[in-house]
Amino acid sequence: MNQKSFYDFGIQIPAGKSGEIKTICPQCSPGRKKKNYPCLNVNTEKGIWHCWHCEWSGSLKDGVYNKPEPVRKTPVYSKPKFTAQLNISDKWSSWLIKRGISFNTMKRNKIFSGPVYMPQIEGESDCIIFPYYRNGELINSKYRDIEKNFRMHSGAERILYGYDDISETVIWVEGEIDKLSMEEAGFKNCVSVPDGAPAPNTKDFSRKFTFLENAMEKLNSVKRHILAVDNDLPGKTLESELVRRLGPEKCFLVHFPSGCKDSNEVLLKYGKEELRSIIENCRSYPIEGVFAAEDCYEDVVNTYISGVQKGLSTGFENVDEFYSVRPGEWTVITGMPGSGKSEWLDQLTVNLALSSDWKIGVCSPENQPIKEHIIKLVEKLIGKPFGDGRRERLSIEELNSAIAWLNEHYFFILPERITLDNIMERAKSLIHSKGINGLIIDPWNEVEAVKPSNMNETEYISQCLAKIRRFARENMIHLWIVAHPVKLQKDQKSGKFPVPDLYDISGSAHWRNKADNGIVVHREFQATAVDIWIKKVRFKAVGKVGKASLNYDIPTGRYFIP
Repeated sequence: MNQKSFYDFGIQIPAGKSGEIKTICPQCSPGRKKKNYPCLNVNTEKGIWHCWHCEWSGSLKDGVYNKPEPVRKTPVYSKPKFTAQLNISDKWSSWLIKRGISFNTMKRNKIFSGPVYMPQIEGESDCIIFPYYRNGELINSKYRDIEKNFRMHSGAERILYGYDDISETVIWVEGEIDKLSMEEAGFKNCVSVPDGAPAPNTKDFSRKFTFLENAMEKLNSVKRHILAVDNDLPGKTLESELVRRLGPEKCFLVHFPSGCKDSNEVLLKYGKEELRSIIENCRSYPIEGVFAAEDCYEDVVNTYISGVQKGLSTGFENVDEFYSVRPGEWTVITGMPGSGKSEWLDQLTVNLALSSDWKIGVCSPENQPIKEHIIKLVEKLIGKPFGDGRRERLSIEELNSAIAWLNEHYFFILPERITLDNIMERAKSLIHSKGINGLIIDPWNEVEAVKPSNMNETEYISQCLAKIRRFARENMIHLWIVAHPVKLQKDQKSGKFPVPDLYDISGSAHWRNKADNGIVVHREFQATAVDIWIKKVRFKAVGKVGKASLNYDIPTGRYFIP
């Protein structure tokens, strides 16, 4: 009997690596927050491994030594338990009073203090404690000592601070003190995000927004969201993501006075009435669809400071030279039947999910039943065939690991009536609840046309594409549409089909004119060489017109640079 390989146990060894290496653990990584953190130690020469996180270990010779319990799909959270009397000390009450917070506000929000272990100093410290309640039940607590060390209760669920104060209008701030400041100005209907704002250049900050999933049912009833987060680059990053998740049509923005970063600074410098006036004079987002230069001033300055946003890598260096993926845009992909346009798009989104933790909504009526599409994605993720006899198939451990990963990153949309509005309605729900970053509609001809009798096809396509572009920009997602070309004729001399153009897409020249980016995937029948033609790029920060060549591996459906 042949000795098994690391791949039989779901262990991925990076190409060209040997000796002592670190990689992700197929047993525990899919269920952890840091899914891509290399917690598995592997010695390729001795053929042994051990995970420092879940203690899974084994050898190629003897198999698994210690198999951990299966990763729970439903997380189990701990909750704070306080046995002492919940009072606030004179030191901390004086500290709050100096920041403009009254005894009545402290009492209503049940703020107290006491000794808490702080990992930053590896010992106990006298802390102010902000309890997080949901439906009257203590769910979490945030601790802060006088040296500005912070932590939340270990293993507790992340929820909004002020969850029980959510009403038809909600004010959003970036810290507990800012929420208390809003209450001093007369607004109890205020919540704070639990972990502050993400850094502006952070690629993956989706996990900082799990508190939205936990509150979405209650937030769906909110009619107005007033965003009063910090006036700095991280705050603007938070603001943009909240607008995307909550819906721009419900969001309103505030403008703090010069020299004030947040609501507490306004309270201390200008008083309650000024803070109240700022909230009451919030402006809609956007303002009736009309903008002046000053409305975009902060965005322009932030772009000047942080640089023009470039697109994300496709996972193929030669393709990145011509095309990258930027939120707020949409791409049309075409090609002859059997050219691999859907397969390449699947590989592209798997690459994005791996490198940037993107979450993808997929409406692909051609890839039915859904299990068939999942199998294709599994093969692309693992790099081994599901059941192809030409090559060693993936193991059950690899399959389980892949399914757990796909469950976090792909969401399949299949309404009873596949109309554009129905697709977008479900995609909008996934933006709010799961924070999806990308949406695939594949192919366009499977989308049911809801065309008025007095409108021709060209007008109808133009209307749909305008709606698609608006949806992508308003929700800051990237949207891909696979659209088939008209039937092309073989060249009589070569016997080959010509490379389609964006103007060859069935229905209307608007496919080329209105797309932000246009791509043609072309390969000859049963060939493995594939050309990726980038036919249109609207913005130079994203790429340029050109061609990149890839090889297609038929057993796994993967694409590689030659």
